[in-house]
Amino acid sequence: MGLIWAILVGFLAGVVAKFLFPGKENMGFLMTTVLGIAGSLVASFLGKLVGWYEPGQGAGFIGATVGALLLLWIYSKMKSKGAAPSA
Repeated sequence: MGLIWAILVGFLAGVVAKFLFPGKENMGFLMTTVLGIAGSLVASFLGKLVGWYEPGQGAGFIGATVGALLLLWIYSKMKSKGAAPSA
């Protein structure tokens, strides 16, 4: 049940992050779920680094959404650098 719950929370966090993030990312259902799960992992890692989470404790929905927003921001910056014409 824990894996199914993580996938569900990851999907919802990815959907909320895509809704809040300005711009249009062409991501399907699977990539949105992966984005949310990766956002949760990023939030858990950073939260443990600064002491917000104990070892073994994962980020919640808000942390996962913030992590997904951070990943979307990084993705948009990398995408815009790659789209720039070279001189």
